[in-house]
Amino acid sequence: MTRRSNARFWDPAGRRFGIPTWPWRMAPGHLATRRQLAAAGLRPGGQPVAGQVLRHRPRGLLVAYLYDVAFAKPKRVPTTAQLAALDRALAARRTCPRCRTDVGYVLPRRVGACLDCAEPWELEAA
Repeated sequence: MTRRSNARFWDPAGRRFGIPTWPWRMAPGHLATRRQLAAAGLRPGGQPVAGQVLRHRPRGLLVAYLYDVAFAKPKRVPTTAQLAALDRALAARRTCPRCRTDVGYVLPRRVGACLDCAEPWELEAA
């Protein structure tokens, strides 16, 4: 098994890749990915990408963009009207058009009905 070196991704000055680049798990502590910001209750807030981390995997190169935590903004809080609209939209995805009941799961798009109302040939085609 050939092991690939992470040293080729070391470019903190950004000369080779255009933006500062680090190997996976080696970025400075003041930079975070979108998911890390979201876990901390933050969002990038319109700031440009401050860097990237690269990792080689069997399907190709994995890239994660980094943002400066100092310029991140708090996540926006949805209004009650937005939350109500989201609840209605999710309920519509769970409501069977044939029996008009909320089945508790998102209906399969290929079948277009709950599994109780679907014909056997519809389930085989899906």
